[in-house]
Amino acid sequence: MVTVWGKPSLSCIFAAISSNYVTLMNSKPQTDKRSLAIMQPYIFPYIGYFQLINAVDKFVIYDDVNFIKRGWIHRNNILVNGNTNMFSVPLSKPSQNSLINEVELGDLKRWKEKFMITVEQSYKKAPHFEEVFELINRVLSDNNTHIGKLVLRSIEEVCKYLGISTEIETSSAIYGNDELKGQQRILDTCLKEGANHYINPTGGRELYDKQLFADNGVLLNFIKSEEVPYAQFKNEFKPWLSIIDVLMFNDIETTRKLLTKFTLS
Repeated sequence: MVTVWGKPSLSCIFAAISSNYVTLMNSKPQTDKRSLAIMQPYIFPYIGYFQLINAVDKFVIYDDVNFIKRGWIHRNNILVNGNTNMFSVPLSKPSQNSLINEVELGDLKRWKEKFMITVEQSYKKAPHFEEVFELINRVLSDNNTHIGKLVLRSIEEVCKYLGISTEIETSSAIYGNDELKGQQRILDTCLKEGANHYINPTGGRELYDKQLFADNGVLLNFIKSEEVPYAQFKNEFKPWLSIIDVLMFNDIETTRKLLTKFTLS
């Protein structure tokens, strides 16, 4: 067993990679190693997003990059009548020329009323409906005016619910490197944080050069989520839905175990 939290030696890390299996532990011992991940913000994201947050010491939300209209920043999927159903948080004149943290919300109050009815009708008989319904209500009851703040609240509330202690920061807050692009900006953020281990979703393999990171003293790994089936009433399992779905059907202890279901390479 190789512990990610302990930030083991390179030989241990490469042993884990060769076996293509990593088991996360719930505790994070004090160490001079420091791991980092950076992702754009997504509203109530899927479990893989929280696996990444849980796997590092600090998680940076990339909120000062261009907004993507057809992306997942303000959209996600829940289960409705046994089928995957997309919800979209309303925005006011969203533009791909705007940064994520500049995009304003639309009529959130009216949308929230309809969305909460949909959630209640879809999940009322789920085993953890009451606590998760209240969590969603807390997030959507905030007086946020921008999508970036609303998404951040959704992520923070889920982390609090699950007991994830990872420090979370926004890229717009402190780094001052928005003139850099791509992996140069990621690497600069790692160096400013004193991070020597950077973990990125596996979809970014073509965008990052492991040797460039290694030359700067940063180990680069890619995380790949395993499909984690669980009972969704008596329906055929629909994977990769919003964390809302995961929490409705799984208690905190079970969900924390699901957070360990990934591989690093």
